[in-house]
Amino acid sequence: MIIDRPPYAYRQDPAVPPFDDQGPIVFIDGSCTLCSQSAKLLIRMDRAKEFRICPVQSPTGRAVLSHFGLAADDPTSWLYLHEGRAYGSMEAVIRAGTRLGGAGHALKVLRLLPRPAQDWLYRQVAQNRYRIFGRADLCSMPDPAVKARLMD
Repeated sequence: MIIDRPPYAYRQDPAVPPFDDQGPIVFIDGSCTLCSQSAKLLIRMDRAKEFRICPVQSPTGRAVLSHFGLAADDPTSWLYLHEGRAYGSMEAVIRAGTRLGGAGHALKVLRLLPRPAQDWLYRQVAQNRYRIFGRADLCSMPDPAVKARLMD
C-alpha cells in the first residue's frame, strides 16, 4: 500500500536524489520480462513521447519507492508517478494506460472490478511474473527507443 503524500513531497526528502519529474514516470522491475515487454509497449504507444521508465533497482527507483513506503525487492512494487502523485497496483496500470490513450483506454474496464479484486489480480500476476514470464534485463535491451527513456 502506497503512503499518500502531498504532490512532489519527494523533492524535500533528502533520501531521494534530484531527478527530472516532468511528465509521467513508470517505476518497474528492470529484471522482469513482463515489465520489460510492457515498457517497450508503453514506449511504442506513447505518441507524445512524454513517459519515462525508471527501473526499481536503480538508486532513484529505490529511493522513490521507499519514499512512498514500497520496497524495490517486493514483487508487487510498481509505481506510476504523474504530476508529483504516486499510484500503485492496478490503479497505476489503469492510469498509465489511460494517459497513453488509444488501446490503453481498454484498461479502464478493470475499474469495473471492486478494488479488492483489482488488488488481488495485480498481486497474483506480480508475485508469479518470473515463473510465468521469466527474467529479462531492461537496461541491456537493444531497443534504442526504450534506452532513450530510461532513468538512472
